[in-house]
Amino acid sequence: MTQILKEVLSELPAGKISDAVFEGANIVLYTKDEKFFKESSDLVRSIVNKIKKRIELRPDPSITHDREIAEKEIQQLVPEEAKIDQIIFDPQRSIVIIEAEKPGVAIGKQGENLKKIKEKTLWVPVVKRTPALRSQIIENIRATLYANSAERRKFLHKTGERIYNGWIRAKRDEWIRLSYLGSGRQVGRSCIFLQTPESRILMDVGVDVADVNNAYPLLEAPEFKIEELDAVVISHSHLDHCGFVPYLFKYGFKGPVYCTKPTRDVMSLQLLDYVKIMRNNGQEPIFTSEEVKEMVMHTITLNFEEVTDITPDVRLTFYNAGHILGSAMCHLHIGNGLHNLLYSADMKFGKSVMLSPAATRFPRLETLLLEGTYGGKDNILPSKNEVYAYLKDIINDTIKNKGKCLIPVLGSGRAQDLMIMIEELVRTKQIKEVDVFIDGIVWDITAIHTAYPEFLNSSIRKQIFHKDNNPFLSKIFKRVGSGKERKEVIEEGKPCIILATSGMLIGGPSVEYLRSLSDNPKNALIFSSYQGEGSLGRRIRNGEREIIFKNGSKKETCEIKMQVHKIEISDHSDRRELMNFVGRLNPRPKKILINHGENSRALDLASSLHKTYRLETSVPRNLDSVRIK
Repeated sequence: MTQILKEVLSELPAGKISDAVFEGANIVLYTKDEKFFKESSDLVRSIVNKIKKRIELRPDPSITHDREIAEKEIQQLVPEEAKIDQIIFDPQRSIVIIEAEKPGVAIGKQGENLKKIKEKTLWVPVVKRTPALRSQIIENIRATLYANSAERRKFLHKTGERIYNGWIRAKRDEWIRLSYLGSGRQVGRSCIFLQTPESRILMDVGVDVADVNNAYPLLEAPEFKIEELDAVVISHSHLDHCGFVPYLFKYGFKGPVYCTKPTRDVMSLQLLDYVKIMRNNGQEPIFTSEEVKEMVMHTITLNFEEVTDITPDVRLTFYNAGHILGSAMCHLHIGNGLHNLLYSADMKFGKSVMLSPAATRFPRLETLLLEGTYGGKDNILPSKNEVYAYLKDIINDTIKNKGKCLIPVLGSGRAQDLMIMIEELVRTKQIKEVDVFIDGIVWDITAIHTAYPEFLNSSIRKQIFHKDNNPFLSKIFKRVGSGKERKEVIEEGKPCIILATSGMLIGGPSVEYLRSLSDNPKNALIFSSYQGEGSLGRRIRNGEREIIFKNGSKKETCEIKMQVHKIEISDHSDRRELMNFVGRLNPRPKKILINHGENSRALDLASSLHKTYRLETSVPRNLDSVRIK
């Protein structure tokens, strides 16, 4: 048994604990003694204060009440006005999840209902809000974890053993090195490899969906060996940051993947859709749904500002990045105070349509890895009011001409931003009420947004809590669920708005709509997101008007006669916000490395940060290794 478990057990009365295990960095104790379970919370709290680790005491599964009986007891203990939607049991962990429309009522004053449930049923209750839209992917993930709970429990315990069993590599001089296996002077395939004397960690493992020749991270670098990889940290669910994770499991990785809960859910959905799109494009997928399932089984989720050890010498804390739902900046405390690193990933330092601005206060900070997507001196985005006005004018003009507005979107982030913006414009009567068709995985990802309102900004959170005001439930939104329904939308004579994935026109339903709508000048194509180098979206945005589509062995030429517009909304920080972010950091780092930006923009940002704040700056290329300590 690991030393720390022995230490914990030595503080407890003999014979009271039936099992002591790790759940990642957390310690979980199981007891068959009903009285000890009900009366020992103060004792457990005193041990937590002593060893400074998270400890949870649970009843042994053998003493919990029969599930059918426990469900009836819960229904009696929770007031009817809480409106329980479903009760889900996790028998391996003695946990029961109670979904209710009014979680505060279900919990009761000072948690009195939870205490009663715990004492009466011997299950540990967790109350969650019933999402406004039911998400199938969340149900599937939950089912996968419960169906494989014994395997999952072994994995979590093994992860804890790696964290607490001490050093497995010969300790040498103190040093820290970063290798850029992607995102060096480019936007896409983010992948940064962190090495310490003890740890090997990947920060993001993404793909470049726009560049088929350089799509994947450079894992063939000599310093990277998959069998030595300790952990993967995923900042958010866009494919250029997570699209290669299942590939690691395909080739033998069995370690943990750390991210927030919304990131896990949206990432799983995006990856399954990525497999589907590759097959539809006649390509052999680089991984299958089985590897996506394996990834889910090995994912450990964390809340913002929840501190956890992930290896013997690295401690991870996620902070709000303000980019998309669940997006995180990754703060790594390395060694015993040796170094503190912040990987910003994609971030937004400004209140966006859905999210609060990125965090700027950290316990310690020496090195910052900062994105440079919009880091060029000319990358100044318009104000929110200007964007709303431009979007309103485009939609009104198109509707007046009896045309259709096609808006290719990223499934997560931009799509929901636009849904909220369009709903507000309709509700305030600035545009005529028309059908807004939602195609691709947008609807499913929107459902996930309603399941995690705590990750949204206060104004949107309040709207979601009141069904009558929930923008995502507006009657203007219509889900397109099949090819037949898509054809009906195209052929219907009425004006409408279409939000469809993929946002760069590299596959997915947006390409099908483009083929059918492109030759009518009454229609409008509205770009709202970054268009990667080499993507069809970038080519059209840059003025190309004759497009060749492959249809099996045949080639079809389409002329783009529809109106082409670009609205400058972004869930990335623009140049001003990036400069302000660094200026507001507390503490301010000593060194900044720029990644995730086109060459000229990244270099320009690095130069300006150096001149303004007198900080050491650098712009690594792919395959560069940088010693930061």
